[in-house]
Amino acid sequence: MQVNIEASWHDALEHLFEQDLFKNLVAFVKDEYASSKVYPPGKEIFNAFNHCPLENVKVVILGQDPYHGPGQAHGLSFSVKPGVPFPPSLMNIFKEVESDVGKPMPSSGDLTRWADQGVFLLNATLTVRAHQAGSHQKKGWEEFTDEVIKTISERREHVVFLLWGSYAQKKSILIDTRKHLVLKAPHPSPLSSYRGFFGSKHFSKANEYLMAQGMEPIVW
Repeated sequence: MQVNIEASWHDALEHLFEQDLFKNLVAFVKDEYASSKVYPPGKEIFNAFNHCPLENVKVVILGQDPYHGPGQAHGLSFSVKPGVPFPPSLMNIFKEVESDVGKPMPSSGDLTRWADQGVFLLNATLTVRAHQAGSHQKKGWEEFTDEVIKTISERREHVVFLLWGSYAQKKSILIDTRKHLVLKAPHPSPLSSYRGFFGSKHFSKANEYLMAQGMEPIVW
């Protein structure tokens, strides 16, 4: 099956594309796009991969579902397109960045600038029906993205995984902690951010680790 995804990722994941699970997922997703309003736009489903080739991955930030409101999701976890108001979790992420590394609140919630530096912004589920959170869960995306996390763990070294909230933290079993750094904190949602996301200093800790490995830090 031909999947329109960045070349290094295509090579690494090609074995998955011929499996029945993925073929069934593709059939489901195509039917959803044909019959319903689905986010993100089809050409942006693999944006995280296309902006951050496998060999460039330095940091992984794992989300759960794309945003399900109009104009928000564009294939990068927690990110929204320029001009779109910041969702609450993204606002709290920027507050922690400002507190942690002194970077003032940006004018845009578009995190492409992070992705292009090696921050892999992966959602566990890559599509969602409009206004129906979780509507594309348990259709095969999670198995696919679990394999993506394993691939990063196996093929790369010294990657920082930022796991926010219990859902993301369960993915730590897929990661070889002997050669990667896993940082855990509560989710940046307003429901949980005050339980330890604020003050976690994950952004400075990630950069300290990268620099200790001789890599360029992320400009958050």
